[in-house]
Amino acid sequence: MGRIDTHHHIIPPEYRRWLQRRGYDAGRPLPDWSVPGSLAVMDELGIDRAVTSVSRPGVTLGDGSDAPQVARQVNEFCAELAKDRPDRFGFFASLPLPDVAASLVELEYALDALGASGAVVLTNVDGHYLDPVRYEPLFAELHRRGSVLFIHPTHPPGPLVDGVPPMIADFLLDTVRAACKLAQAHVMSTYHQARFLLSHGGGFLPYAVDRLASLLAYVGPDDETRHTVEAELSRCYYDIALTGTRALPSLLSVAGPDRIVFGSDFPFAPSPLPQEFAAAFDTDTSLGDELRRKINRDNATALLGDRPGSRPHAAVLDQEG
Repeated sequence: MGRIDTHHHIIPPEYRRWLQRRGYDAGRPLPDWSVPGSLAVMDELGIDRAVTSVSRPGVTLGDGSDAPQVARQVNEFCAELAKDRPDRFGFFASLPLPDVAASLVELEYALDALGASGAVVLTNVDGHYLDPVRYEPLFAELHRRGSVLFIHPTHPPGPLVDGVPPMIADFLLDTVRAACKLAQAHVMSTYHQARFLLSHGGGFLPYAVDRLASLLAYVGPDDETRHTVEAELSRCYYDIALTGTRALPSLLSVAGPDRIVFGSDFPFAPSPLPQEFAAAFDTDTSLGDELRRKINRDNATALLGDRPGSRPHAAVLDQEG
């Protein structure tokens, strides 16, 4: 039984051209990507199916006036890929945030017409994080549909540290920022039929959860306790893209064995990094075969359904109520 990769990026040709026309600079060249390249890496890593998504900067640049059109192009490309190889690919739909109304239109089209497995959003769009009030209609719709929201990090607002590219540490911080903001507002429990998937093991969230939960409770409303923040974070799913086995004990203490899924971060994680992280995971004797099977496949099957693009198992929704 092969792995299910929930963190697998693609760079559609027209999307690449759009980024070039807009003068987007990621600080390093965009990696090469092709369907054969994805399939080759999937075969090498023992990945049965991959749920594809577009990484940073997403589909919104500048004033975002063309974001709905770019999102539609990206999502239709992903849908064609999944249609051509339904045995190997599903996809998370890109949304033209911060335009909530346009995002709801695109979410409906992507889920109902294109068969998306859920949606992908960035931790912040132009420095604005996932605001529980502004994005309430989106969270409510994801809850109504029992759908997945894959939250992917991006460049945080403010200056960076010279010599330390944002993918090294800042992306991890941005995931923590977004998760804390959602946990403070009890978004995960309020919209409990939506499933929130955090990248890269939640950044440093599992390692620092005691500090985060205690201080969030301290600065939060009077009725907020450390336990409620921890409970919010425990409702999330976490992928292990570029997450070493030394981080797994902390991650397991937050997420438990049923909410951790495999991720490769291809092609933004350059070879041989995905192979090295996967090999370390496969050979760590402390994990046990049952946990390894859950992370490799079973948890993603429960999260996404029997195949990418389908609804999750009813038992998952019942459990999360």
